[in-house]
Amino acid sequence: MKSRLIIVGLMLFTVFVGFGIIIPILPQLVTDASPESANWHTGGMLSLYSFVSFLLSPVWGGVSERIGRRPVIMIGVLGFAVSFLIFGLADGNLWIMYASRLLGGLFSGAVTACIVAYVADITSEENRTKGMAVVGMSIGMGFTFGPFIGGELSNLFSLNTPFFAAAALSLLTFLAAWLKLPESLTADKREAARLQRRESRWTAFQGPLKQLYVLAFFVTFSLAILEGTLQLYGIDKFDVTPRKIGLMFFFCGLVGALVQGGIVRRRVKPGQESRYIAFGLVISAAGFFLLLTAQNWIAASVYLCIFGIGNSLIKPCVTSLITQKTTVSQGVASGLSSSMDSLGRIVGPLLGAALLSAQAGLPFIVSGLLSLGALGLLAGYRSSDRASSRSQQA
Repeated sequence: MKSRLIIVGLMLFTVFVGFGIIIPILPQLVTDASPESANWHTGGMLSLYSFVSFLLSPVWGGVSERIGRRPVIMIGVLGFAVSFLIFGLADGNLWIMYASRLLGGLFSGAVTACIVAYVADITSEENRTKGMAVVGMSIGMGFTFGPFIGGELSNLFSLNTPFFAAAALSLLTFLAAWLKLPESLTADKREAARLQRRESRWTAFQGPLKQLYVLAFFVTFSLAILEGTLQLYGIDKFDVTPRKIGLMFFFCGLVGALVQGGIVRRRVKPGQESRYIAFGLVISAAGFFLLLTAQNWIAASVYLCIFGIGNSLIKPCVTSLITQKTTVSQGVASGLSSSMDSLGRIVGPLLGAALLSAQAGLPFIVSGLLSLGALGLLAGYRSSDRASSRSQQA
């Protein structure tokens, strides 16, 4: 199991390196191509990627139930590499950049939805939180190194170089998985899935879990607002550059990965997830509000790290609870979970652009309030879950 977790963790790391690479570069590329509409093109490209992923993640999850996780994951990684190659060749052409983001969303949904299901397949309920911590740590490390790689390569070479690097890394990961990643679903399970009527993603949105899914949406939504606006906000407030933004997200991701590897993976026991989610929401809100006070990029980096600590406590614990408590197949549950993340990334950048246009600090105020508001959803989930458990025992 350990070697399989390492491989799928590497694949997730690659996808989120690709996602993170674009964060410090996209605002500059869009500003160069269309300075009068930079806010809206930045938000539009981030949202398009997530919109396509939202539509197709549950489709990929359902397909993986019938033909296996491995082939869907392999298709996703290869397509993801092609999308970044196209972006690197766009050379400032906005239409090609949009087309590349569409393809990226199409294939990234295959990877993220199916890898969460793959980890659920190969871990027991007792070890599920540890397995999901590996997922979260891989995503966190991708966000750590993605913006850093993007900022450094753009500074050393050109703004297009990071996209070629992401394509090459994806191809290397594809080859490693081709050689070493076995299928997680037996032939009997795949045949049973083929004979069953296909479940809608929304069949998972029921009972106490629906509040967890909405909470997951809030968390990703607020993160997407941050990703879509921080550089544009920082350009006005403290003259931030793509390289500095890359370093800021590098430190944030590094702290988050350390928290997930050192605290979530080692200390969170089954039944303790809700407590850590609550801690994470409060810490995340504090990070958002502190960003409003930053007068230079170093202070902003510290406050971004505080947010990163909170976010890294939330994500793996929410995912673990969903996979433990779901009453539908893991493929459908993980497909809906991935779709809620994508939905947050659809709306977040667009709302962030609108809020930033209205008032500079408004994106962070709204994100902090959303984090605190999510505590109500967590309390509602815990109450509903206890009531459901009592009714089953009766």
